[in-house]
Amino acid sequence: MAGLAAAFGSGAMTNSISEFEDADLFLVTGSNTTAQHPLIGSRIINAVEKGAKLILIDPREIPLAPFATLHLKQNIGTDVAVLNAMMNFIIQEECYDKEFVEARTEGFDALKASVARYTPKVSEMITGIKASDLNRAATMYAKADKAMLVYAMGITQHTTGTDNVKSCANLAMLTGHVGRSSTGVNPLRGQNNVQGACDMGGLPGVFTGYQRVNDGAVKKKFEDAWGISGLDDKPGLTITGMIAAAHRGDLKALYIMGENPLMSDPDVTHVERSLSNLDFLVVQDIFLSETAALADVVLPAACFAEKEGTYTNTERRVQLSRKAVSPPGQARADWEIVAEVCKRCGLAADYRSPGEIMNEINKLTPSYAGITYSRLSSGYGLSWPCPNTDHPGTPYLHRDQFTKGKGSFLPCDFKPVSEVPDEEYDFTLTTGRVYFQYHTGTMTRRVDLLEREAPEPLVEMNPEDAKKLGIRNSDMVEVSSRRGSITLKAEVTDRVPRRVLFTTFHFHEAQVNLLTNPVHDPIAEIPEYKGCAVKVRRCS
Repeated sequence: MAGLAAAFGSGAMTNSISEFEDADLFLVTGSNTTAQHPLIGSRIINAVEKGAKLILIDPREIPLAPFATLHLKQNIGTDVAVLNAMMNFIIQEECYDKEFVEARTEGFDALKASVARYTPKVSEMITGIKASDLNRAATMYAKADKAMLVYAMGITQHTTGTDNVKSCANLAMLTGHVGRSSTGVNPLRGQNNVQGACDMGGLPGVFTGYQRVNDGAVKKKFEDAWGISGLDDKPGLTITGMIAAAHRGDLKALYIMGENPLMSDPDVTHVERSLSNLDFLVVQDIFLSETAALADVVLPAACFAEKEGTYTNTERRVQLSRKAVSPPGQARADWEIVAEVCKRCGLAADYRSPGEIMNEINKLTPSYAGITYSRLSSGYGLSWPCPNTDHPGTPYLHRDQFTKGKGSFLPCDFKPVSEVPDEEYDFTLTTGRVYFQYHTGTMTRRVDLLEREAPEPLVEMNPEDAKKLGIRNSDMVEVSSRRGSITLKAEVTDRVPRRVLFTTFHFHEAQVNLLTNPVHDPIAEIPEYKGCAVKVRRCS
């Protein structure tokens, strides 16, 4: 969000899922799409089978690879160098969209000067990709009529995550692939309703609809609506900031909803110590997760099928979900729990239904003003911005101008991952997901069918590395970083390049986040899950 908001003025997916099948070309980077977003992955495959081209940038041989026209296997953490090299070639060959750049952007000269350093020889040395392949990718993307750039957490989960996103925006603007159907910069959200949570103020510096807490007029609007005064105009802490503050003793109490940081945060040992240092921990969840087991109070929440409300998906589409069954035991819908806590703290929160909450959202959130329950009840959903009830919603952004007026080129320089391999820790570990499990496994690992398909953690290792270390397929191995060790089964496979290991974070039996590096992007504060130095040995 930080990178796209700086470049375009809006930090969301620019285009719609339905547009994928009409694209001429896809540039997919940092996204194992068929595993993480399988329905979107199937649309990409459908388009390719109808004639679209696919440029895949990924160090692994993921399931999309056989469909790729060109697969660029970059060294981990070199995304900025890859994209800068492509832009350098596009500018040198003068196949950028000069009319678009002149009319709709600013900062082109600074971008041109910055990417000029990424010559073919320099780029090949940094990225590990042949200059000829980088040049071919650049030409294909620049000359396509409708090209969609698609990325996910392989781009964002680095110390340079915001720079990676800015570079994606730079490439799209340079070639004019934004502001039209079946084009754009399209981040695929990592979890269900992450977009909706952000839209509703689930970030430390904004109210709903990304209205800044330090804007006096916005602050007064919310104070008047809620009948209170003195709302804080200072941004709060991010997740990583909260963990650090708890460790220092500066944060005394924490209320966690639907999050399992003892599985999902980096350097889990540090996270556990930090949470244990709190005076008071509340966890609101549908199951007793690893984090909930540490809590002083657990508030049992209803799952998606047990409550009514809306979800905003990765394409900004707001959809209404109806209650199918009643929640078990003492479980209640999240909004009911939060409203009750508010009332016991002295704040009037007399909502009687999710529909009443949506009415308030319509009044206070300009981008959601026209997204009413009555409209959602009769259709497929509406994509924001939707400023009034006569508006049809917005399938793609930045049609005539960017949200901020002119789009800004934001040059970025390559910086390596924070922890590079050395003599002792001589492998790079990167993490991701598998098709049959989801995130920290809180839900999917309770499903017998999914457990049958993906029952245990595996670490992928290149056959050449395995042979040198005397490791065979299915051997138990110990993987260690400077922060901890885990034991899991080896999967010897050509999917990963030499000196790289890949595993998932779904399995508590081998918590990979005991190993990961807690350093984070300085702007968005996203941890660097996608690269840390480790060593591996066969267990005797």
